[in-house]
Amino acid sequence: MEIFEFSGDYIELNKLLKASGLCATGGMAKIEIENGLVSVDGTVEYRKRCKIRDGQTVSYGGNVIKVVNIRA
Repeated sequence: MEIFEFSGDYIELNKLLKASGLCATGGMAKIEIENGLVSVDGTVEYRKRCKIRDGQTVSYGGNVIKVVNIRA
């Protein structure tokens, strides 16, 4: 499991996939989400701009990311 740190209230799912390096581009991230290949806390997520908050877990392509707010 990888840790992804951010400092806002949330990060949008598509931006998280790009910023973490799991997807090369934002466009690729959007397509993968639309195709049902991304899970948030164990549930398939189809919303590209789903707000990911502190403590949530995102799974994609065999990778698991724990999202941590560095201000919390």
